[in-house]
Amino acid sequence: MEIHGLSVELGLVPLLRLAWVAATLPILVASLPLPPTGFAHRIVARIGGRGKIVKPSASKFTVPQRFFLHFYVVGVVLTTLVLLLIWFYAYKEMTPVFPDLLHYSTITSQLTGGSHVFSIHKGPSHTVEHKHHVWQTVFVLLLMEIQLLRRLYETINVFHYGPSAQMHIFGYLAGLFFYIAAPLSLGSSCLLEALNYARGQIAEFIVKGRARMPDIEVDWLGLLKPLLNLGWCQWVAAAIFSWGWLHQLHCHMILGSLRENKGADEYVIPHGDWFRYVSCPHYLAEIVVYAGILVASGGFDITVWLLFSFVVANLVFAAAETHRWYHQKFDDYPQSRRAIIPFVY
Repeated sequence: MEIHGLSVELGLVPLLRLAWVAATLPILVASLPLPPTGFAHRIVARIGGRGKIVKPSASKFTVPQRFFLHFYVVGVVLTTLVLLLIWFYAYKEMTPVFPDLLHYSTITSQLTGGSHVFSIHKGPSHTVEHKHHVWQTVFVLLLMEIQLLRRLYETINVFHYGPSAQMHIFGYLAGLFFYIAAPLSLGSSCLLEALNYARGQIAEFIVKGRARMPDIEVDWLGLLKPLLNLGWCQWVAAAIFSWGWLHQLHCHMILGSLRENKGADEYVIPHGDWFRYVSCPHYLAEIVVYAGILVASGGFDITVWLLFSFVVANLVFAAAETHRWYHQKFDDYPQSRRAIIPFVY
């Protein structure tokens, strides 16, 4: 059975897409400025509240906000596993990417009387487009890994959650859902074929035994060179990603520095960086980060688009709630600031 057919049969991609739609629709409905959606807005605001914007009525169904750490531990572990699996598959089966390099390598191998390092486990031939797509997926997962590692570091070393900082239990479960579904979505287009390849390697190892298996040869240049040759789209994506990544780092440093007393529950108005323009620049920066990931994916994968749509809907809604809270809390709050989009919203 072909890998593509197996993917459809198992339903990973349709299941992920359905999950993103189901998670995004309630937020979109709650965001509509219409009287009939008021109830939906209250429900979403209640279960999505965290920290300073947690509703008092939701206090019985909350967990400590420091449990944010769980999101990034789960995200890093799963993203690392998916990344290594697909990277190994790409290295062994999708290299070299371009036919001329393959032709040169084959001729060299024949002239020297040896065998090509990638011909040990000869699989079905793959088009250049498919090889490029698999390496593109590796690149996308690398960006996700970089983002998650920084968020994990910040949660441990930058943010100092107050003793009363809470988040709704459903918000906690939604966070776990996101950091499980996101890496699976980013790797879904070739995850199952990579799993099949790894399963074949394990089966061969069991049948042959270690003594009869070929030695593992790692060409470190071969691990990285295809990533550097992906094309201008990935370089543009990396620039967009880096722009958002650095601004989010700076904004989180500003937020983390607001409490000199780590146990305090007092809030002050943040200033600096994109706080000059919006109340939630860290959310804006995260949207930019995921926009970079979307561009890096090529922009043709519906699953990644649905992931990005959820990120935008969720963060825009949260920013609006935070912006409203700031205006209620501080009489001298800067009137020129918008919620999340400078000069617009």
